[in-house]
Amino acid sequence: MKKYFLLYVTFIFFTCSNDLEKLNVDVKNATSAPAESFFNLALKNLSDLESDLTYGSNGTPFTLSRLWSQQISSVTYNEGTTYYSNFNWNDVYMGVLVNLDQATAIIETNMQSSTNNVALQNQHSIAEILKVFAFSKLVETFGDIPYSEALNVKNISPVYDDAETVYLDLLSRLSVALDNMDESQASWNRDIMYDGNTELWKKFGRTLQLQMGMRIVDSNPQVAESNIIAAIPEVFTSNSDNAQIEHLNAQPNTNALYLDLAVGNRKDFVGAKPFIDYMNQLDDPRRSVFFKPVNGEFIGAPSGLVVDYKSYSEMGTLFYQPTTAVILIDYATVEFLLAEAAERNIGGVVNAESHYNAAIRASFEYYEVDGVEDYLQNPEVAYDTAPGNWKQKIGMQKWVALFNQGLEAWTEYRRLDYPQLTAPAGAYVNTVPVRLIYPISEQTLNRSNYEAAAIAVGGDLLTTKLFWDKY
Repeated sequence: MKKYFLLYVTFIFFTCSNDLEKLNVDVKNATSAPAESFFNLALKNLSDLESDLTYGSNGTPFTLSRLWSQQISSVTYNEGTTYYSNFNWNDVYMGVLVNLDQATAIIETNMQSSTNNVALQNQHSIAEILKVFAFSKLVETFGDIPYSEALNVKNISPVYDDAETVYLDLLSRLSVALDNMDESQASWNRDIMYDGNTELWKKFGRTLQLQMGMRIVDSNPQVAESNIIAAIPEVFTSNSDNAQIEHLNAQPNTNALYLDLAVGNRKDFVGAKPFIDYMNQLDDPRRSVFFKPVNGEFIGAPSGLVVDYKSYSEMGTLFYQPTTAVILIDYATVEFLLAEAAERNIGGVVNAESHYNAAIRASFEYYEVDGVEDYLQNPEVAYDTAPGNWKQKIGMQKWVALFNQGLEAWTEYRRLDYPQLTAPAGAYVNTVPVRLIYPISEQTLNRSNYEAAAIAVGGDLLTTKLFWDKY
């Protein structure tokens, strides 16, 4: 996979003529760009959103979810951990989706003048897959969102579309995009995730289809199962397939988490007590990657409290490195989903234990940690003897494996109801939030549509369950 970014690369070609108007062209500033530039910029922005920790009081779905899944805590500024935060989606719409839309427009223009459209069709499908990914995260966090009118920059008051309707449409779009791909043919000349490997992009699309299908398995089992069954034959089969964006040593192409922790020298993010306590209970070897010990022990801070930073385990050395990859979806997630499919008797998948074990092995392998076989024999981990029903077994181990994938960890906590987390004392609401409140700007700039959406979702509250969160 590519380990460098192709960003802001544009070319302008000029020919000599007697047209004096061309003397007014600023040759140092581009007037057009290839689709790959917009596509890679969208990927870079998505990577930054996934890994950024600078939330203040205006967090995105990605930043605050790290705190709400109680894998880490902020010991200095506790607005995020106690849910006293505003929320925004501008970085997703403007930084990711608008750039993908621009890339799509350029591809469609190129297709009109090309005699060989296979590679362009693959590009078109890949851009569509990434749009589905971005939109799905907005639906999974806010509920009803601007969708059908969202990317028209001239419309500052877009309507909100029904969340379930949007999600089903996204699954349809994803299915069409995947069916239109020819993985034996080229796509991008280069991209910052898969370097133009069409086969891996299709695997990512199928894995996203599996993930989204399982997301709605309790609310719409028929559509869920059809998508899960369609996805399974082509999903990730090893860590080498992981959808991850790798980074360089030099800014601006470093991991955003590195900018927060190392460059910004932030002294407020440490492991959260529920997460570290669970790992301590299991003597989980991944602790030494995720966190640094304090006097030889791994100690988590109570979520929501302002406490002494030095008394608790800060994030591990891996997350202070500029080149650390940002994961969108990984192979471990696939195996946990297949374990769940086996438990739900979907798609002919069998042997939940085997897939559960494969998921844990994939996590250990990814972080280059030894001792997985001993870990799997721990009665608190082994599938036959671990506490609780299958949701608890899978949910608890998935929580650990999804460290540094905060949004997915929080979403799966909401869906599986494990781990069983409690809100900190003094929090804005007395339960862990199950959705994000709409951005305050919507109340002033798009008030009538905002008010209609707030009513439609059941109240613009942190405690309003979304359509897919049935239990």
